[in-house]
Amino acid sequence: MKRISLFVLILVSATISLMVGVENVTFMQLLSPDKLTSIILSTLRIPRTISLLAAGAILSVSGLLMQQMTQNKFVSPTTSGTISSARLGMILSMAFFGQHTMLHRTLFAFVFSIIGTIVFLQFLKTVKLKNSIMIPMVGLMFGNVVGAIGTFIAYQYDLIQNTTAWLQGNVSLVSSQNYKLILLTVPLFIVIYLFSQYFSVMNLGREQASGLGVAYQQIELIGIIIVSIATAAVLLTVGNIPFIGLVVPNLLSLRYGDHFRKLLFPTAYFGALFLLWSDIFSRIVIHPYEVPVSLVVGVIGTVLFLFLLLKGEKA
Repeated sequence: MKRISLFVLILVSATISLMVGVENVTFMQLLSPDKLTSIILSTLRIPRTISLLAAGAILSVSGLLMQQMTQNKFVSPTTSGTISSARLGMILSMAFFGQHTMLHRTLFAFVFSIIGTIVFLQFLKTVKLKNSIMIPMVGLMFGNVVGAIGTFIAYQYDLIQNTTAWLQGNVSLVSSQNYKLILLTVPLFIVIYLFSQYFSVMNLGREQASGLGVAYQQIELIGIIIVSIATAAVLLTVGNIPFIGLVVPNLLSLRYGDHFRKLLFPTAYFGALFLLWSDIFSRIVIHPYEVPVSLVVGVIGTVLFLFLLLKGEKA
C-alpha cells in the first residue's frame, strides 16, 4: 500500500509539472492534446520533467555515495568541489574548442570533475581533520577557489555571460534538443545498485573494509567515476543545483538509518520529488515568469544545511 501511495505521489507530481508553465495545459488537454499542446509537451514539458526527476535522483544518490566514501555526513558534490571542477572543465572546453562543441564540453567536464574529486579526497586523507564539520567548509573553500579560476578564464575569453546563463540552474533551457545526456543517469544508478553492497562496507573505513575482502581503492575509484559522470551530466543538462546531494540523504538517514543499500531507493525517490516540486514552485511563484530552480533549492537547502550543521554540533 505504501509503495502504491509513493508511486501515485510521483505520478501526480509529474503530471502537475507537465501542466504548469507560461502556457498552462489542462488535464483534458493532456489526455487529448491538440497540435500546439503536443508541441509544448514533446519539445519542452516532457524533457524538462524527465530531466528534473533524473537530476534530483542522481544528485541525491551521488551525495549519499560521497558520504559513504568519506565517512562524513556533510560531503556532497556541492561541498567537495566536484561541481566547480566540472564547471571549470566546461569553461576550458568553450574557451579552446568553441561554444558549440558538446562532445568536448562533456569530456572536459567529466575529466575535470574526476580530477577535482580526487584532489579533494586525497586532501582529506593527507590532512586529518578532527572536526567533521570542518570538512564541508574546506570543500566549499576548495570549490570557491576552483570556481574563481573558472570565472577568471571566462572573463578572459568573454564567456562570462554564456557560462552564467548555462550554470545558474535554470531548467527553462531544457528542451528535446539537449536533455538526452541526463539519461546517462539510468545506467549509473544501475551500477550504483550493483555495487551497493561494497559501498555499504566502505562506511566502515579502509582498514575494516579491506579486512572483509573489499578492494577498497578500486571500489573508491568506481565511486568517484560515477559521481563525476553524474555531476557533469546534470551540470550540462540543467545547470548547477546546490545542496540537494547533502540535505536529502541526511534527512532520510535520520529516519531510516545509515545503511547505504536501504537508503538508496528512498534517497533517489525523495531527491527527484524535492527537485520536481522546487521547479513547480519556481514556475508559479511569479507566474507567468519563473525564477531559476537553483534559487529555490539554494534557499531551502541552505536552511536545511544550517539545521544539519547545528544538529551535528550538538551531537
